[in-house]
Amino acid sequence: MVRINRVVTRGGDTGETSLGDGTRISKAAPRIEALGAVDEANASIGVLRIHTRGRPDEDAMLARVQNDLFDAGADLCVPGTGGDRLRMTDAAVARLEAEVAAMNARLAALTSFILPGGTDAAAFAHMARVAVRRAERSVVAAGDVNPVAGRYLNRLSDHLFVLARVLNENGAAEVLWVPGANRS
Repeated sequence: MVRINRVVTRGGDTGETSLGDGTRISKAAPRIEALGAVDEANASIGVLRIHTRGRPDEDAMLARVQNDLFDAGADLCVPGTGGDRLRMTDAAVARLEAEVAAMNARLAALTSFILPGGTDAAAFAHMARVAVRRAERSVVAAGDVNPVAGRYLNRLSDHLFVLARVLNENGAAEVLWVPGANRS
């Protein structure tokens, strides 16, 4: 169990922070950018969950995702990919894939790209999706990290896209892209 008895440490006042193995690095390092992007993605899913409170199945999926994202942060905060540290596993990726398949089975095939929006919940799902995409790019840029973390984020963005379709009344409230609609 994690125990945090002091939040203010002043350890980062000089522009450095500690990794999980005690290594001090710049707060501008790619690994720290990746950790921050994963944290931002998790926070955006927290906001999305405000809009899924009345949908127990979807909210439970998002609760599992938030926990997974903390696991991803624990993985990213320790250099390397092995050892006895908490690492992302392919089981989490497989769970997302299964959830995407189950949600997608209830939806009609897309005939156009969709614009982010529709219901409030779907719009927040799209905001979470783009935050996850940024986190994925940051993880890739960080370099020497567990590749499963990147795969997880890639599947999670797909998951949030399909979830947005579900939250858009199973596609009925989607806003379709009309190519060239505003050309003169």
